[in-house]
Amino acid sequence: MEYRQLGRSGFKVPELCFGAGTFGADNEFFKAWSQTTQDEAIRIVDICMEAGVNFFDTADIYSNGSSETALGKALSHLKREDVLISTKATFRFGNGPNDVGSSRYHLIQSLENSLKRLNTDYVDVYHLHGFDATTPIDETLNTLDRFVREGKVRYIACSNFSGWHLMKSLSVSERYGWSKYVGHQVYYSLVGRDYEWELMPLALDQGIGALVWSPLGWGRLTGKIRRGQPLPADSRLNTKVVVDGGPQPDNEYLYKVVDAIDLIAKETGKTVPQIALNWLLQRPTVSTLIIGARNEQQLKANLGAVGWKLSTEQIAALDAASEVPVAYPYWHQRQFQERNPKPV
Repeated sequence: MEYRQLGRSGFKVPELCFGAGTFGADNEFFKAWSQTTQDEAIRIVDICMEAGVNFFDTADIYSNGSSETALGKALSHLKREDVLISTKATFRFGNGPNDVGSSRYHLIQSLENSLKRLNTDYVDVYHLHGFDATTPIDETLNTLDRFVREGKVRYIACSNFSGWHLMKSLSVSERYGWSKYVGHQVYYSLVGRDYEWELMPLALDQGIGALVWSPLGWGRLTGKIRRGQPLPADSRLNTKVVVDGGPQPDNEYLYKVVDAIDLIAKETGKTVPQIALNWLLQRPTVSTLIIGARNEQQLKANLGAVGWKLSTEQIAALDAASEVPVAYPYWHQRQFQERNPKPV
């Protein structure tokens, strides 16, 4: 397992991180992903640790806190200093007017409750799960800086920000000498390359590490979805709330990408998901991929994505198959690559 620095910080994380959204499922959305038992969660954690994946990601809203609780229990037999924990806040957690957002009030409440559920004194990476346009950025960042100074958070990161959200936040932190975001948890996959348009160039310029969520395209690059075949019965994409809540690439585009992966699978002897993950690991700014698994068989299969590399020619073939027209101003900027080169 390779360990990479998280952005321009001195903090190293494994190239794969386990996403514990499959733990503690107690609503329709997360039950569609998995219904992992507590014993299974412990076994999955142990497999991860054996493979060098000591980084675990969750969020307060995952199954209404049950994911954090289950992860805390699954890690309880390990030394705290041997594991890295990431969690998030900002989205609504409760019915009150202050139970949502990135205000000082809500973040303090959220972090304290997350620490209790995780049964720990600190988290290694604390994310804002989304951008709160109604709270002053300096209020949010001052609060996060206090968490770091108090020792309750080691590093701060954001998730699902626009380019200007992130750049303005970095500017405010720099102005006041506060802790800066060192990571950005983003959606990025072979069937979702929007991250490359603006967020990747920003990350290269500012030293922000990408923590990639849903690297298998919201369950579309498992190798089970192909042209002319029905969805597998156990696919999360059979659940409307899951489909509506995620990216929705054109089916023909998806099949074109899977066809290209299939050709490389025959050349390498690797699986579709292993190839899709390996492609991401060779992209600029990527610090870690957040992988999930319904069971230990899926987990072990995904762990096979590391320890080898696609060839330059194979990467080029996947790049070509997954290329899509870009929105303005990016299509215009790409006409001036002499002075405005593509990031990848």
